[in-house]
Amino acid sequence: MAFLRRRKGREPEIKEIVEQQSEDEQQKGKAREKEKEEIKSSRSRTKWSCIDSCCWFIGYIVVMWWLLMVLYNALPSSLPQYVTERITGPLPDAPGVKLKKEGLKVHHPVVFVPGIVTGGLELWEGHPCADGLFRKRLWGGTFGEVYKRPLCWVEHMSLDNETGLDPPGIRVRPVSGLVAADYFAPGYFVWAVLIANLAQIGYEEKTMYMAAYDWRISFQNTEVRDQTLSRLKSTIELMVKTNDGRKVVVIPHSMGVLYFLHFMKWVEAPAPRGGGGGPDWCANHIKAVMNIGGPFFGVPKAVTGLFSAEAKDVAVARAVAPGVVDNEVFGRHTLQHVMRMTRTWDSTMSMIPKGGETIWGDLDWSPEEGYDCNPGRDGHNEVHDSTNSSIERQNSGRKPLAHYGRIMSFGKDAAGVPSSELVMRDYKATSENNSLIKSNVSCGDIWTEYHEMSWGSIKAIAEHKVYTAGTVLDLLHYVAPKMMQRGDAHFSYGIADNLDDTKYEHHKYWSNPLETKLPNAPDMEIFSLYGVGIPTERSYVYKLSPTGDTCYIPFQIDSSAEGGDAGNCLKGGVYLAEGDETVPALSAGYMCAKGWRGQTRFNPSGMATYIREYLHAPPANFLEGRGTQSGAHVDIMGNFALIEDVIRVAAGAKGKDIGGDQVYSDIFKWSEKINLKL
Repeated sequence: MAFLRRRKGREPEIKEIVEQQSEDEQQKGKAREKEKEEIKSSRSRTKWSCIDSCCWFIGYIVVMWWLLMVLYNALPSSLPQYVTERITGPLPDAPGVKLKKEGLKVHHPVVFVPGIVTGGLELWEGHPCADGLFRKRLWGGTFGEVYKRPLCWVEHMSLDNETGLDPPGIRVRPVSGLVAADYFAPGYFVWAVLIANLAQIGYEEKTMYMAAYDWRISFQNTEVRDQTLSRLKSTIELMVKTNDGRKVVVIPHSMGVLYFLHFMKWVEAPAPRGGGGGPDWCANHIKAVMNIGGPFFGVPKAVTGLFSAEAKDVAVARAVAPGVVDNEVFGRHTLQHVMRMTRTWDSTMSMIPKGGETIWGDLDWSPEEGYDCNPGRDGHNEVHDSTNSSIERQNSGRKPLAHYGRIMSFGKDAAGVPSSELVMRDYKATSENNSLIKSNVSCGDIWTEYHEMSWGSIKAIAEHKVYTAGTVLDLLHYVAPKMMQRGDAHFSYGIADNLDDTKYEHHKYWSNPLETKLPNAPDMEIFSLYGVGIPTERSYVYKLSPTGDTCYIPFQIDSSAEGGDAGNCLKGGVYLAEGDETVPALSAGYMCAKGWRGQTRFNPSGMATYIREYLHAPPANFLEGRGTQSGAHVDIMGNFALIEDVIRVAAGAKGKDIGGDQVYSDIFKWSEKINLKL
């Protein structure tokens, strides 16, 4: 009984202990739950994503770049040169330094004429999407707006599809001064190296002038809209007057070569269609024209750019990552946006191949037939002249490695078979009553003229199989009639029968060297300076594109087409020939090798012409940057040998003083194969 009384007396105490234990268990449970939640939360916070990777990668690049810049600025300025010389040996003096030691000084004022895409363009008036961009570069510089607002950028870089001039409410104008084209983008020089070397012997802005122009519009329209030709004329006259009557040395590059050909005819033509300078203006104001990488006869890649918004590099990228090229950059339809924009640029039509089959070849013949793309071939190790062309590389009876005259072929087989085996459908005879690709197709702002063609017409173009430099013009008129209508008003691509015919007084002939005469200036000199030793786009293998998208470009380069034989020049759907990677040597060299050589109907005063070829040598290591012996189309602007030639002529030398012709290619042999009345 006593035990029961004691137990009964302790029951409240036991109950309290049990409750306390239960409460402790609940708190521990809550603590465990809280700990689990914290662990879960921590894990969710540390979960990695693609965005994290991108941010960390960008941050890493920025930090590393910042550290490298700090180190670069903290180290002695001579250290980079010291490291380079320890690896490559002593560096040669820059041409300007070398020639300054020889005593060369400023003599003739110089005028630079930039080519297509290398000159900066800035915004002066735009639509609301371009707020904050007044006088900011839309072309050149960092190209930041391409990434920030790509569709707005395309809208402002495009011209009016009817007039080829400014669209309503938009004004984009060329940047002025030497900065217009010294660098294309930060660190990527165009004219900067040449300018710096000229400065070494005393040149400055009063003796150098960058003839910047809007390279998108037709040559004559640069005068209509901006009076660019008139300002160039006045500037040259002022430079001659303020430099004791010394004539200018003009240095055009790429499409600037064609632009200056147009200028030389415009400046002597009577006003108002010309500058009214009279027949002796060029003779009185120009000492020499040193054309760099001049596409005198155009370039085949201009055709593919207009036909399918492609060239070799784009075709390769399209094959490797079709989604990126076709869809991603501008949200959708990247190439369509590029085509819509570039087809409004009339200047691109100035570089469609000129001279037809006479110059570029036909179905079975071309001047460069037998060219061997094998890098180990002989012939580039010696300099040739007009009487000593390089050895004949084509053995008799050997099958041609490429039918270069077939600028566009649908299918690899069509590119190689004899013309007698070709079965070509007449695409112009195709009924236009075929149903449209999609009758209610609506492609909005990415309209191209392909959307007005029937599927039957598109198939017929492919079934025609082969197009030469003559028939490709008809093809472009067929697939892009509105674009070519504008082009026909400003450019011509034929060969003149009678240069005295008054029709050739029209400005559309002035940029075609085969339809116009050089000025009557016997003391003037014409140079053609260009790179060789780089396989260059010459003709293409095409195929039909997939038809799944209603707003598509129906044709594309067949990047799967490859040549199998040693020395075969077919690479990724592109047949390659001699050139500077952009302009075939045939286009850059023929006029100075033969067409203008001596007194011809194209050069009635017999002014002297010279060819200076520069054999391409890639940089030995990354410390050389883009190299000092490059023959590439733009990189040649940093070629020490070319810069030295230019400076010597600017300082007073004549063509014969710098060695006359310097030729590594077969340009003289190819020129002799062209049957052109001179």
